[in-house]
Amino acid sequence: MIPIYPYYGHEMKCDTVPVVFPPQHQDIQPGIEAIMYPIPISDNPGYKASGKLAGKIALITGGDSGIGRAVAIAFAKEGADVAIVYLNEEQDAHTTSMMVERYGRQCLCIQGDLRDPAFSSHVVHQTIEHFGKLDILILNQGAMFESNTITDISDEKLDDIFRTNIFPHFYMSKAALPYLRPGSAIVSTASVTAYQGEPTMVEYSSTKGAIVSFTRSLALQLVSKGIRVNAVAPGPIWTPLIVSGFSSERVKSFGLETPMKRAGQPFELAPAYVFLASDDASYVTGQVIHVNGGENTES
Repeated sequence: MIPIYPYYGHEMKCDTVPVVFPPQHQDIQPGIEAIMYPIPISDNPGYKASGKLAGKIALITGGDSGIGRAVAIAFAKEGADVAIVYLNEEQDAHTTSMMVERYGRQCLCIQGDLRDPAFSSHVVHQTIEHFGKLDILILNQGAMFESNTITDISDEKLDDIFRTNIFPHFYMSKAALPYLRPGSAIVSTASVTAYQGEPTMVEYSSTKGAIVSFTRSLALQLVSKGIRVNAVAPGPIWTPLIVSGFSSERVKSFGLETPMKRAGQPFELAPAYVFLASDDASYVTGQVIHVNGGENTES
């Protein structure tokens, strides 16, 4: 039976019906979910939890909205307490915290800039101080910009997107590693653009390619410690990055190019993160799971 979800005030079969989004754009990065229309769907009421993460502590960067929010909610349903890191989206972070607590779990909200290595260390230490341990690290922070040509990419813009999208993977992993034990998991958010490329997002796609290589290399380095490192590569997903990174015109057709003829919703990615973070994936490391509506990612 196909699940039915509310959308645009109506019911829609979310895995069969194409969606055209209203044109909209936000001038602030990484975007505010609370003012998007429609609001992304982060919580799947039909999700059947089974305690896969019971007693675990997860730290999620970019956990205030979009994919990060959906992951925080799914983890809470599976029995994990979570810490979420956000830049400046206080309302979104508060909403995520309430949604996590609705399922009986704790949510620690930490605000700051992960481009600062000292703050990344602070995040880990605050999580350990609050919860006493750390089992799962989700590296999901990101920014996205469009540039028509490579000559449009300023040095400042290039520096900023690499410092946002990939540098914190190093900072956070280095800070977390002393606390991760055998059976712990690191999961990153890559992108379909790392495999297909994207002509208007050369800098963004490059950072996502770096995340794929980071995942494969760190997995090899940590396998002897019993720590698994994997990634999820989303296709077009309706999140604040879309309305802050794309023009209003492009938003109208967002996701329609996929074989499924629609963008995905954040809740549709969350089970992939649950799998990679849980003992179900005990023999999985250095891999990337593609959740992209059927797009071809073969080289």
